[in-house]
Amino acid sequence: MSVTINKIGVYLKKEPIPLKKTLDLLDENGLDPYKVEPSKKLKIDNEEVLKALGTEDYIQWIISDTNTEVTSPVKNCLLFITYYDCPDKIPHVPEECYAGSGFQQLAWDNIILKVKNNNYEREISGKYLVFGSSRATIWQSTEKFPVIYLFRVNGEYAGSRNDARIALNKNLFGKSSYFSKVELAFNQTSVPPNRKEAVTATEKLLSVILPVLEKEHWPNMDE
Repeated sequence: MSVTINKIGVYLKKEPIPLKKTLDLLDENGLDPYKVEPSKKLKIDNEEVLKALGTEDYIQWIISDTNTEVTSPVKNCLLFITYYDCPDKIPHVPEECYAGSGFQQLAWDNIILKVKNNNYEREISGKYLVFGSSRATIWQSTEKFPVIYLFRVNGEYAGSRNDARIALNKNLFGKSSYFSKVELAFNQTSVPPNRKEAVTATEKLLSVILPVLEKEHWPNMDE
């Protein structure tokens, strides 16, 4: 792909930047205490859904924390990671995805996730959402579940689509740009976790998976 440079050296079109290793090659054996069965590695078969997603670089796993009780509301969660190697927009966020799937957004908040593992320590912005069925009535309780997500943009973290857009726009003089979204949905139990439980579980999982993604998968923009 050719790039277009204007007179002040701004790259108007970016070159695609591939992952170091595709997300499909993420080694679940290195994510202890988390496990995922082969049957829980879900694929999107609907071509329209895949087109709306805007990428084929993704994983969608139902992942299990082997250190929690079987009855814990955070025992299992849906881990959904997407990658865009040459982005000009950010097409897919849970607010729109779940609304299109028949759910209504009941609550949201900006949060700070404290992620710590050995020498790895970060405070990362993220977004906390709660969804419920739009088909619920006064005679039927709403099935609620929390979703937490964040972005990785050109080597930095961003907590919302707007923040991710700002991070992309900062890279005027770079030849390449990328972003990746990490999303956790706690929708695998009939009784959902409360906010504290969901945030704590998210911090725990991110402390395991983010170092792996940074080291083995996401591009290094300094190289």
